Amino acid sequence: MATTIKASVLHGARDLSVESRPLPTLSPTDVLISIKSTGLCGSDLHYYTHFRNGDIQVHEPLTLGHESSGIITAIGSPSVSSEYGLNVGDRVALEVGQPCEACELCCPPGTGPIGNYSGGHGEESGGKGGESTTTTSRYNICRAMRFRSSAKGWPQFPHAQGTLQEVVAHPAKWCHKLPESVDYTLGALAEPLAVAMHAAGRAGIPSCVPHSSSSMTSSRGAARVKVLVFGAGAVGLLCAAVCKSITKGDAIVVIADIQADRVKFAVENGFADAAVVVPISDKRPETIEEKLEYAKSVAERVKGAELVKGLGGQVGEVNVTFECTGVESCLQSSIYATAPGGKIMIIGMGNPIQTLPISAASLKEVDLLGVFRYANAYPKVIELLARGDPHLPDLSKLVTQRYSGLESIPMAFDMAARVKDNEGNLVLKVMIDM
Repeated sequence: MATTIKASVLHGARDLSVESRPLPTLSPTDVLISIKSTGLCGSDLHYYTHFRNGDIQVHEPLTLGHESSGIITAIGSPSVSSEYGLNVGDRVALEVGQPCEACELCCPPGTGPIGNYSGGHGEESGGKGGESTTTTSRYNICRAMRFRSSAKGWPQFPHAQGTLQEVVAHPAKWCHKLPESVDYTLGALAEPLAVAMHAAGRAGIPSCVPHSSSSMTSSRGAARVKVLVFGAGAVGLLCAAVCKSITKGDAIVVIADIQADRVKFAVENGFADAAVVVPISDKRPETIEEKLEYAKSVAERVKGAELVKGLGGQVGEVNVTFECTGVESCLQSSIYATAPGGKIMIIGMGNPIQTLPISAASLKEVDLLGVFRYANAYPKVIELLARGDPHLPDLSKLVTQRYSGLESIPMAFDMAARVKDNEGNLVLKVMIDM
């Protein structure tokens, strides 16, 4: 048996090399996973391009990648099978964050240890069959969280190495068994899909819209939640897809982006019911007044957007906005476009200091809610992928470019930074196969 593996290692901005590492050793509760597919995330791209992600600086060589699936090649002990239902040959999606499992965020009063929850084997309950589960844990914001491919936590912790390597050792409780109907590509997409699922849960969809005489209703008589998504990249499209699925197709989704081809893709492939191309001003707004006027104009463009045939009419104010860009003007526009009592989910990570029309939000009691990664979402995501939901758009279409092997990773990152490839095709999600 080989004693070394190959890994892609980042030493500085755009400085990647393929290096040998010792074969990982297993604890009794670990599994050894041969990585098969990894999607490139925006945070990976920031690390690759700048050797930092916002305020988080890289301090030591780092392997990137955290949207991954693979196959188990070894288990640490028989307890992995008895406790987590995992065996050699099982295909899994990796939940790559490892919280402390002891603090008040991981284990709120009155609940058990999160290990009872997190043995996710694709079961809807989120744990072993018949056992109670912890669904109120907020382990995603655990102060001691270690997350693969992230430099966060330094110097308290060394960097957690990512999945752009041939093999990883990973705790069995954070591995989620893939049903036969879910391939490695969808298994890798489970990670960003979990972000979208977590965001939709915090938004309260589908119960976030009150019944009223002015509400649009479905054929089932249910009030139809109106959703705005800023950013038609992979995460924004997945937010749209989750809203469609969990409302059984009743969500009315409008998607906005500066790229016309992206919003066109969203509508043509069933992710959205209306498209808004955000205009780029010839004269960049400079004063606060100019910036807010621009934001208001974008919000009016959203409200006046025409719905697709079969729905008819204009969008109007929305109940929930998913802000997936991190761009200040988009968050400003979100406040103006969201109806009284609505919610804005802040998913995009942009400038840490932004100017917002807080009075406009307060007067409408619009809630601004942060979203950071996910908790308790993977079992729901695996179940969603497995059941063949007719209301879920074809997520495989989000993977627009593929590369093979560790040596191709620099080219893959360069492609991920683009809007279109050399043939004029959209770049949404770049996938690396091993």
